[in-house]
Amino acid sequence: MTVRFSSSPRSGTAGARHAAGRPPSAVRTVAPVAAGLVLALLALVVVRLPWVGDLGMHAATVQRLRHSPLDPGNPLVDADTPSPYYSPWMLLLGTVARVTGLPVFAVLRLAAAAGLALLVTGVWRYVRTLSAHRAAPALALLSLLLLWGTTPFLWSGFLGLNSLALTVSYPSTFTLGLAFHFWAWLTRAVRGAAGWAVWLGLGVLWAVILLCHQFAGVVATVGALATVVAARPGRAVRIRWAAGAAAGAVVLWAWPYYDFFALSGAGDGLEPVHRVLYGHPGARYGLVLLGVAALVPRWRRDHRDPLVVFCALGALVVAAGWLSGHYSWGRALPAAIVPAQLAVALEAVGAGRRWPRAGWAVLLAGALALGGWAQSGTLGYVVPRGALPQAVEDRYRPPWTGYRWITPWVRYGDVVMAEGRPARQIPAYGPYTVAPGYPDFFLPDEARRTAATGTYFAERTPESVRRGIEREYGVRWVVDGTGALDGTRLRAVARGPGGQVLYAVP
Repeated sequence: MTVRFSSSPRSGTAGARHAAGRPPSAVRTVAPVAAGLVLALLALVVVRLPWVGDLGMHAATVQRLRHSPLDPGNPLVDADTPSPYYSPWMLLLGTVARVTGLPVFAVLRLAAAAGLALLVTGVWRYVRTLSAHRAAPALALLSLLLLWGTTPFLWSGFLGLNSLALTVSYPSTFTLGLAFHFWAWLTRAVRGAAGWAVWLGLGVLWAVILLCHQFAGVVATVGALATVVAARPGRAVRIRWAAGAAAGAVVLWAWPYYDFFALSGAGDGLEPVHRVLYGHPGARYGLVLLGVAALVPRWRRDHRDPLVVFCALGALVVAAGWLSGHYSWGRALPAAIVPAQLAVALEAVGAGRRWPRAGWAVLLAGALALGGWAQSGTLGYVVPRGALPQAVEDRYRPPWTGYRWITPWVRYGDVVMAEGRPARQIPAYGPYTVAPGYPDFFLPDEARRTAATGTYFAERTPESVRRGIEREYGVRWVVDGTGALDGTRLRAVARGPGGQVLYAVP
């Protein structure tokens, strides 16, 4: 068997430990300390677990698997349908909740801690395949968290500090952590004489990543392709790589909770939601251009540098999404951003003459400071708002308030009529809603449910129509904050934040 590859921590692009020289002492000292402080902030955020976005969906998924692990049904509405949220990771969390009796949000805090630990160790392992410098992993982690733009951007699967603080308990964080470990393992496999068991294990891990979070799985797949292309493997390795991919495909096919391959037809309903990913690129991703510049010297040294190939493939996917109108492909943006972020960190501690290396270090330090300031509002999740400097407080965005106030009356499995943000949060506590708060490809009557919800809350809807909707969907409770239902036959039983009212259906 012959394997040809272009670089390793001891040769090629990364350079040898002794030949490369030592990075500036400030980098060796400051980078680990700064990374430690940022991780401490994220650890405190895990304790707080601020709520925004999809947290209600993931809590609801754990709720269903906790109560019925073999046949959980739809996580949001009272319907017997599959769901792509029933992944191996969520099944494990549901089992933990069922066995230990821990509350769902306590389990999500455990998930956040596990996901953060997996991400940090994964970055460390993968960067170690690219550089032997001691400061490289810490600097790479800082780049991944802070080197984004001057406007904080929140989206699951995007590793900006502000985004990660609000999505650390999401499956995307856990899955990206797995992806970094996957790339590290794969890099070592294509560089060495890995046996069949290793390659089959890699295939299974690839399938688990895709099942746990499909968009992060695309990023992981792009990174894996880049790793294989950069390594220039021989025929024997290519055969084993194909066998591993086949093993992963079997796992995807056999997963019992949803049809993975059916998701290929889910794009149409997701495109409007994801168009925002292509908006304001300079403000959201502008600092990444420094990483793109850092890819140029890597490309000059080796046209098949793994980070260069990784970024190029990711950029092609994202550009294809924009040109074709498949805006959900924008979720592959981390496949273009992550390698650029890593590249500039590695250039700052890499091989070569001292002054180019020092120049990259200075530029990166300035960009990290600017990116850290842009995301400084994250401090508000662990520091009392009144204790923040005014400039930082202005960047803080308060998290959503929950709906625990309805739980003394609303029981697990009850159906609640709600729309908008309440529909995205209420299922986290066990009830169902009439219409899902998130697009649901596997729910055949989603459009009908959404229309019924809109009709119910319309101001001029006759009471007889509302009663018919309540009977059709088994509605027992209604949550509304507009006041439009005051004076109807509904009975107000509790009042919550923001003027919201819980009504009992007669």
